[in-house]
Amino acid sequence: MRPRNGAGLRPIALLCACSFVLLATACGGSGGSDASGNNADDGPKIELTIATFNEFGYEDLYREYEAQHPNIKIVERRAPTVDAHIKNLDTNLANGSGLADIEAMEVSWIYNYLAKADEFVDLRDYGASDLKDRWLDWKVAGATTADGKIIGYGTDIGPEAICYRRDLFAKAGLPTDRAQVAKLFTDWSSYFATGRKFKQRVPGSAWYDSAVLTWEAMRNQLIQAYYSNQDRFLGAENPLLKKTWDQVVKGTADGLSAGLPAWSDEWNKAFRKDEFATMACPGWLLGVIQSNAGSYGKGKWDVADVFPGGGGNWGGSYLTVPKQSPQPVEAARLAAWLTAPEQQIKVFKKVGSFPSTVDAYNDPQVKSQVNPYFNNAPVGQIFVNRAQNVILKQHKGPRDGEINQVFSAELAKVDEGKLSADAAWKQALDLADKAANTRKSG
Repeated sequence: MRPRNGAGLRPIALLCACSFVLLATACGGSGGSDASGNNADDGPKIELTIATFNEFGYEDLYREYEAQHPNIKIVERRAPTVDAHIKNLDTNLANGSGLADIEAMEVSWIYNYLAKADEFVDLRDYGASDLKDRWLDWKVAGATTADGKIIGYGTDIGPEAICYRRDLFAKAGLPTDRAQVAKLFTDWSSYFATGRKFKQRVPGSAWYDSAVLTWEAMRNQLIQAYYSNQDRFLGAENPLLKKTWDQVVKGTADGLSAGLPAWSDEWNKAFRKDEFATMACPGWLLGVIQSNAGSYGKGKWDVADVFPGGGGNWGGSYLTVPKQSPQPVEAARLAAWLTAPEQQIKVFKKVGSFPSTVDAYNDPQVKSQVNPYFNNAPVGQIFVNRAQNVILKQHKGPRDGEINQVFSAELAKVDEGKLSADAAWKQALDLADKAANTRKSG
């Protein structure tokens, strides 16, 4: 799932994902079920509500599940944005009523609700412990509290590679073959260094689209970015956060950034021009590039099986079951089924969201996928490799999403020439500290 709407990161309609393996005794509960989660009897009619946002690609799955479970009716409440979804969720949590039986959670925001885990069922009570090996370890960890409660089943992920313009690389005298390109970017220092070389040779084009999106990619690799493991806001105490900031703003000062606000009209139109040569590229972004660049970009864009510094993830979601649900057994069973490998593969084929279930990576429908638009890049295998290279031990505190909005907004001002790097850093620290302290006092 793409990131939320917000300062510096404003997505358009989005991709999300699901799964594919046979669901063995999914979750316990009333009503007989076979090993695939199919009801053995019709039973009384049950309506299950599921609150999502943007595009999860579940419509066909709902009908399939209803056909297998004649006593179940699924009703989706879809918010147009993550912002709207979170507002509804927070309002209904505060009111003590009104939540759906299943509430989707975007990866950058589930950390807010780990601190409120008592408001959600512990899915271990409904079979999650037996299903943990279904997902990548770091995906499960993202929805697990310090004391081991699991509040969410993983949907999609956003493993990152580097997308690049072959024609602009050729113009700069850089390698164009994706295997050779991958050797250029062993870490972020080499990525920026190659960008400076590119800028000298092709002064009319930038190296990447946006300082904000580059920051997002780099910040996501920090084990501790904004919070300590004890949920204490670090701010200026974190030298790695400041080092990352300095690398990005130096890139802006050197002309490496095109200074395009992500998801803006200018950003969308830039794909039909030669405004930038590379970008941090989660799997779901391929569709965005193709849609924006159209016929102009076909054959010019490619994907390298590399990400500076190892692996990175940008995007993804979870399905949670609030304790407000009057039918948690059936809700947990549906959430488990929607996130099983079989279903994740179906959604991958439909909307391109990349699975978080490990068994999906051996399926030829995923592994052998080739994208003709990107010079027949073997994108299935590339993003399987990228997913398996993510070692996400990052700790995100209760207001990580809001704090990242603050830093992204201030960085955007630097990228657009509206504020100096030092002033933006100071302002980001001040605003983020207020946000963190608001959480403590509230």
